[in-house]
Amino acid sequence: MELNGAQILMECLLEQGVDTVFGYPGGSVLNIYDELYKYSERIHHILTAHEQGASHAADGYARATGKVGVCLATSGPGATNLVTGIATAYMDSVSMVAITGNVGRPLLGKDSFQEVDITGVTMPITKHNYIVKDVCKLAQTIREAFYIAQSGRPGPVLIDIPKDITVAKCDYVPAAPKKVCRQVYTIKQKDLDQVVKLIKASKKPMIYSGGGIIASGADTELLEFAEKIQAPVATSLMGIGGFPETHRLSTGLIGMHGSKASNVATTECDLLLAIGARFSDRVTSSVNTFASNATIIHIDVDPAEMSKNISCYTSIIGDAKEILTSLNELLSQQDHTEWLDDVSRWKAEFKFDYQRDEKLRPEFIIENIYEQTEGKAIITTEVGQHQMWAAQFYKYTKPRTYISSGGLGTMGYGTGASIGAQLAKPGQQVVHIAGDGSFRMNCNELATISHYNVPVIIVILNNSVLGMVRQWQTMFYEARYSETVLDRGPDFVKLAEAYFIKGYDAYTQEAFQKAFKEALASDKPVLINCHIDADEKVLPMVAPGAPINDLILE
Repeated sequence: MELNGAQILMECLLEQGVDTVFGYPGGSVLNIYDELYKYSERIHHILTAHEQGASHAADGYARATGKVGVCLATSGPGATNLVTGIATAYMDSVSMVAITGNVGRPLLGKDSFQEVDITGVTMPITKHNYIVKDVCKLAQTIREAFYIAQSGRPGPVLIDIPKDITVAKCDYVPAAPKKVCRQVYTIKQKDLDQVVKLIKASKKPMIYSGGGIIASGADTELLEFAEKIQAPVATSLMGIGGFPETHRLSTGLIGMHGSKASNVATTECDLLLAIGARFSDRVTSSVNTFASNATIIHIDVDPAEMSKNISCYTSIIGDAKEILTSLNELLSQQDHTEWLDDVSRWKAEFKFDYQRDEKLRPEFIIENIYEQTEGKAIITTEVGQHQMWAAQFYKYTKPRTYISSGGLGTMGYGTGASIGAQLAKPGQQVVHIAGDGSFRMNCNELATISHYNVPVIIVILNNSVLGMVRQWQTMFYEARYSETVLDRGPDFVKLAEAYFIKGYDAYTQEAFQKAFKEALASDKPVLINCHIDADEKVLPMVAPGAPINDLILE
């Protein structure tokens, strides 16, 4: 049947199982939005307050579900407003398709009104991108984009569609989505055998688990693997939830703000198995001392990551779920009782803890959220101290329940992401933990939350400073607080009320507990503004460039 480009886009989105699109209209996408109006019963469009909010919402939707998140923006500034969200998804390997409009083909390259070469701009931060100059290639391009976004190491793909393509017509033939198969062709039996041999010879094995475990759905296989080889498991920020933190083998977060058990065990182990992780500088700190006593095995789907940051002894390239399934079949039960006793002692020596008194402390807030939600919430965050406290003090037992910008560290990410996650998972409570500095960057999305009645609970840890930057200034810059004091408002409760959202101020533990309990019972969006001390610190901490077992504990 003959359809125009905008209609072909709608049909292809339906082919791919898309039910939600986050976006903001403009001149170059008017024809697309006209079709969205006609398809509104099948494709739900969420109008965000800003295109960047749309990109972060699509990202949050993808992280919460494992499906492809979709965002839509017009040409020029609309397209460039997606860039930070696309880069965020790229750094954290999130499957997303960003669709932008552009000026008509005759106007391309002529500095036309609202024209930007968005494919050129986003080339370094996408897995692939396209500009569609032939309507007859549009359907094929959309199908390819969704496949690329999901296959191998996930990531964002951009499709730029000139306005005249959206009205041009051609024959459309429906097609089923190409099946995304797990990457197994790179898994070699000799590599599996070598890893099994190294594990059997190890006295002190350690597992460093990253976001690849969650992306591949390998959490069950990882649990079996850890129990079989009797190895402690440390997780990167992106790996949180891939291994249950209530399990005896869990040592929690690794790296700059990791636990003493994770960092010391990684330093002392004789075999380090890095699975679905990329050895970020925030994990390794000093590359010369990181796991210096260990034989390092790297398991990852992306061959470009092998020995990129840390040299590995051997590697297996491929899907983590498939590799762990094979290793579990090849391995017999191991016993490392003495090693696990050492790790248990390190866990007991320094737990994530804080001074327990009557003061409203950020750690207490996170722990109370955990208690009141019974550990079943999806937690989204902005970036900063609150992000680390949320990682340290909420116990995550399932994948896709901690949603945060890791690689890019995007302040302003979390509110959009909370919208996407809550709409994706209406049966779960989403709690968005923010800092006052980050929340200022995206508080316009309160309009979106209010309009669609998205029942997110926003908890602002308000210390009236840029907390993480101030912490560094305190520790490494002789307390010269250059431009980190946020003594300028707004009153967040009044701001919430301006958007018809219930707001609370909390100055005490009792006030917070009461406000959060009421928020949970309301099934409506709520904002709780928690007033905490400006000098609260995220501890432990590893100084930049120091060995990760050299922890600042107080």
